[in-house]
Amino acid sequence: MRPQKVSDHDVLAALAETFRAKGYEGASLKELSEATGLQKASLYHRFPRGKQEMAEAVFAHLQEWVEEHVFRTLTHEGDPPTIRLKKGLSQIRILYKGGQEVCILRALSMQTGLELFEAQIQSGMHQWIAAFEKVGLALAFSPEEAKQKALQTLISLQGSLVVARGLNDPTLFEDTLRTIERTYIKT
Repeated sequence: MRPQKVSDHDVLAALAETFRAKGYEGASLKELSEATGLQKASLYHRFPRGKQEMAEAVFAHLQEWVEEHVFRTLTHEGDPPTIRLKKGLSQIRILYKGGQEVCILRALSMQTGLELFEAQIQSGMHQWIAAFEKVGLALAFSPEEAKQKALQTLISLQGSLVVARGLNDPTLFEDTLRTIERTYIKT
């Protein structure tokens, strides 16, 4: 068996970038092939079910990163909740490149993507809410208040990514991260 010339990590990163930029519907096989540096036949060799399998692999890869770097950080009971929150927000900053990246949940929730990935998108959003809810509970918010803050955090993160991209101003995302921190940590 010949060694792969393009690593799986590099392929998934290129596919993710294309899906983020074009959405599921807008990303053509030609664009996905060009982005990865692989011929269409090589892409089909790695992803026999085509574009849907590519998007599923990207989603799983990013979900794994978020679970390891964001959710585990936010829910790690070995650290005080204020530290967990600050570290978690720092990881979110990395994930979205300081507000310059589109969220894959948003990119895959357009048109046909929503029909294909609805379960994964809902599950991902519930995981975001649960992680922030756990921080809120650790900070002594009531269960209802922790849940409301967690939901508002997800809305604020997603909205700020859209607005920051639309206005080409990533500082809006940074401002949102600081606002989220102040919402949880009263000084």
